[in-house]
Amino acid sequence: MTYELIPTLIPSLRPLLAAEASAEALGSGTDPGDLEQAVWLRLLERLEAEGPPADPALWLRGAVRSEARRTRHTTRREVAYATEPADDTEGGPEQRALTADRDRTLHAAVRRLPGRCPRIMAALLSPKDLTYREIAGELGMSQGSLGPERSRCLGCLRRMLAAEVAAPEPWGKER
Repeated sequence: MTYELIPTLIPSLRPLLAAEASAEALGSGTDPGDLEQAVWLRLLERLEAEGPPADPALWLRGAVRSEARRTRHTTRREVAYATEPADDTEGGPEQRALTADRDRTLHAAVRRLPGRCPRIMAALLSPKDLTYREIAGELGMSQGSLGPERSRCLGCLRRMLAAEVAAPEPWGKER
C-alpha cells in the first residue's frame, strides 16, 4: 500500500465524495454518511490491493454509484420483522427459559399426585380455561365436590413442592 498517497488523495476527494454521496443517497434510501464510509473503505481496499486509481475522481463516482446500487438491492431484499424483538412481552430468553423450567417442574409434580388429583389439576391448569361445571362433567364428578377435592389436591401439591425445594442435594448443595 502506498501510504504516502493518503494525505493528499483523501482531502482532495472529500468534497467530491460528499456531493456524490448526498446525490445518490436520496435515490438509494440510505444515509449519505453511510455511503461515504463504504466508499472510503472501498478506496482503502483498492489502494492496498491495486494501488491508486488512474483517475481518482472517475473511480470515486463509479464507486459511489456502485455502493448506492448495492444498498438499494439489499434494502429491497430485506424483510422487516412483524414485531421488534425488543417488544417481546414474555421477557428475554432467560425469562422464557426460567418460565418453561418452572412449568415443567409443576406439571411433573402434578403427574405424581395421588388419586384423581392429576386429572383435576390438569383440567384446572388447562389453557382452555374450563369452568367448574365443565371440569366436573369431564371428570364425571359432582360440581359441589370439585372445590373440596381441588383444595386437597392443592395442599398435597404444595407439600410436595415445598419438600422438593427445601431438600438439599448431597454434600450440602441446594438445587
